[in-house]
Amino acid sequence: MWSATQACWSVYEVWWRRPLPHPFPGDIVLFMHVIPMMAAIALRPHRQREEQKIFTTLNFLTLMIWWVFLYTFIVFPEEYVTLNVSVYSHNWDILYLLENVLLMLALGLSTASASGAWKKVYRQLFLAMALYSVSSEVMNSAIARDQYYSGSFYDLPFLASLCWLLWAALLAQELNPVSEPAVASGERWLALAQRLAMIAILSLPLMGFWAIFLDNSPPKLRLFRLLVTLSAMLVLGICVFIRQFLLDGQLMRLLEASHQGLENLQRLQSQLVQKEKLAALGQLVAGAAHEINNPLAAILGYSELLEANTGLQPDQTSMARKIAQQARRTRDLVSGLLSFAQQTPAEKTLLDIGSLVQRAVNMERLNLENRKVRLEVRLSDDLLPVRGNANQLFQCCLQIIGNAMDALDEVGGGTLNVSAYREANDAIIEFTDSGPGIREPRRVFDPFYTTKPIGKGTGLGLSATYGVIQDHDGQISCYNREQGGAVFLLRFPGVTEAALAEATAAKA
Repeated sequence: MWSATQACWSVYEVWWRRPLPHPFPGDIVLFMHVIPMMAAIALRPHRQREEQKIFTTLNFLTLMIWWVFLYTFIVFPEEYVTLNVSVYSHNWDILYLLENVLLMLALGLSTASASGAWKKVYRQLFLAMALYSVSSEVMNSAIARDQYYSGSFYDLPFLASLCWLLWAALLAQELNPVSEPAVASGERWLALAQRLAMIAILSLPLMGFWAIFLDNSPPKLRLFRLLVTLSAMLVLGICVFIRQFLLDGQLMRLLEASHQGLENLQRLQSQLVQKEKLAALGQLVAGAAHEINNPLAAILGYSELLEANTGLQPDQTSMARKIAQQARRTRDLVSGLLSFAQQTPAEKTLLDIGSLVQRAVNMERLNLENRKVRLEVRLSDDLLPVRGNANQLFQCCLQIIGNAMDALDEVGGGTLNVSAYREANDAIIEFTDSGPGIREPRRVFDPFYTTKPIGKGTGLGLSATYGVIQDHDGQISCYNREQGGAVFLLRFPGVTEAALAEATAAKA
């Protein structure tokens, strides 16, 4: 933009040997050429930023519109509406000086806040712009006194400043400075920039008020300034609306991400607490179960001997039978405790998780006679293989399906949907029933927690399932559906072909 202005100036004075016309269109271009530099400094390239490009574009447009408005409001009326060379030249010089001073101020602040290579680059740019601003003002004063012509000694410091700017660019290319992490002072800088933008927008009504009531210019110029102010308010209002609309959308996405992050944190916290519970309880019951098992075996053996004794009275035989029944129930409980407390990880191999789920479903289909339960299965074809123990995962699927069957029996029947599908590089198994749902989903994996009648469950099945899933680096969660019923979701890391090839190469 600066080169275009200088080319037009040189064509008039050197090539055509004519004085510059009034008004000169190049004045607008020369005035606007500083704005991209101001926008570049406002981006603070020495600090890392995550600002989206659309906001950067809006910031640049807002800055450009503001300076265009200032030029149109202050200089343009005496330049093109009613020509007054002395007034518009004077106003142009003042506004151009203000523009250069603000750019120097921004460069000075950037020099103070930067470090390393960036500080060197900013310092050279600041010094070059200082020389450029001083030489421009000297040149404008000479033009006002009609003492300037192209090729005069006034051009020497001016050209020196331009060469200095080019040298600063080459220095930046040589140093190749790297952006640094943002700091607290950077946040204050951004807040200051936002406040300045707000002040600039709020100044429009004040300038409109001045144009109506305080401006002593002819009515034609006052009306023009008023129309320019209204137009700028409309355009900047649209920019503010677009920015606010985008910020609202970004805020909603951040709120959603924050909500998901909170849910993930709560889930991880729940899993950690659950894991600690299982570990502590496992250590406790591992020793207790073995100690209980020995006298329990004796009680069961003697009660069965008493029951088989034909010399007992009927009431004595009935009592022996009840003792044996309760002993067997206690034995099942001890067996469950031992299974739950087992901490030894099982051998794991590559499994086809779809086939395993299908086998568990086929096993449960045999128990559907005289039950009003419908079992539906949907298995995806693109499931990744999973590394795990087939027997343990098979028992986990049977446990969840059995619990769902019992829940559906309580309400007189229903539907159980079992699906397995791929999500990214994970294998997902989902069990969804149309039963009454889970009374307390957060406690469903707690040891000894059960909603079944006394004698039908120990409350250890889902706890053991939770431990198995964790041992397979998987995740298990449950929740109630809004339309009714419960959902159990199992997620396992799949083994991709690349990971399989890498593991094979490592073994080789």
